Amino acid sequence: MNEHLPSGLMRHPDFLKLWFGQTLSEFGSRISRGGIPLIAVITLSATPAQLGWLTVASALPVLLFGMIAGVWVDRLPRRPLLITLDLLRFALLLIVPLAAVMGWLRFELLAGLLAIMGLLGVIFDAAYRAYLPQLIDREQLVEGNTKLALTDSLAEIGGPALTGVLVQAVGAPLAITLDAFTFLVGALTKGTIRKRVPAPVRPRSTGAPVRALLDEISAGIRVITGDPLLWALAVGVAWRSFFGNFIGTLYDFYAIRELGLTPATLGVLIAGGGIGALVGAALSERVIQRWGIGRALIGGLIVSALFNLLIPLAGSFPPAFAPILLLISQIVGDGAMTVFGISEITFRQQRVPDALMGRVHTGFEFMSNSITPIAGIAAGVIAGSSSAGVTLWIATVGILAVALWTARTPFDDAI
Repeated sequence: MNEHLPSGLMRHPDFLKLWFGQTLSEFGSRISRGGIPLIAVITLSATPAQLGWLTVASALPVLLFGMIAGVWVDRLPRRPLLITLDLLRFALLLIVPLAAVMGWLRFELLAGLLAIMGLLGVIFDAAYRAYLPQLIDREQLVEGNTKLALTDSLAEIGGPALTGVLVQAVGAPLAITLDAFTFLVGALTKGTIRKRVPAPVRPRSTGAPVRALLDEISAGIRVITGDPLLWALAVGVAWRSFFGNFIGTLYDFYAIRELGLTPATLGVLIAGGGIGALVGAALSERVIQRWGIGRALIGGLIVSALFNLLIPLAGSFPPAFAPILLLISQIVGDGAMTVFGISEITFRQQRVPDALMGRVHTGFEFMSNSITPIAGIAAGVIAGSSSAGVTLWIATVGILAVALWTARTPFDDAI
């Protein structure tokens, strides 16, 4: 009689509210991330160098304040924090259309807004990852992370397209106005969550505030370095990110300059990666249930690494085959990495105490993101002295070596 009723988290009203609010926040983040640079290009005639500074402005908060953000997440009640962050982003984005109307719109204003939005995004991401294990049962984390990853994939696919449509239809400043209201609705939705969780207990400290802050950051670092499995995972994720940024830096250049692909074909390839991530998110729960978190984690990492080898290999085939190999790499590789990502986050959530979840998450993010500038510079130097294809061979072989090294760790034995 009840065979058609939804099961699992689809019958969990508080999770559905978080999921809906998170969906809006993710789309809002993608729209503002793409829309503000478009305002710089269309309205302010920004130069390529200035666009580069916008990228730096949005990434810098992760490096400067990422670890402090983890402390805030572990100090403060997480649901009110999520609501406050959405409301702050709503208010900040309204500055853009106001400045456009008043004639105050400047490049420096956009860079500052992106920097603040980047910081709020870092805190928000850590807070909702840490809040999920408080909202649902531990055995529901795989399903919960899978559904949230579906949202991320849909936002990654649809966000840029929606940004372009909005900018084309109503203009960039008004598009940002509409984007702002996604954060307002997200805040209101999270405000209707009924489950209450205990307020976090701050560790006692008799020292100065700065010393107390450093002690709390150190506690999060000690959790990662003191746990052999978490440390192996953190090192593996960091090195995977290092070599992965080689690909991110050179992929467009390699596809267009060395393989001779058109921008339209490149767009199709990138969209293929988004579709692969969506499929990976849809399949990840079944994969984890069948093989376990540890095997899904390692399997996703190795499969992704193997299919990444098709990227430099495409340069050895006739031109007609190159787009096919790259598309296969994008679809399968990104799908496998999504399975890895869901497994990795779930593993951490099941292993780390709630009181330290925010600091551990930002610790992982800091390790991955702090080496991004180094990877970009290294990729450029190596490609300049050889070629993008050779550099991508170094990157993909490095990724495979990292995957095989990480595979030695018995993650399943710890679950």
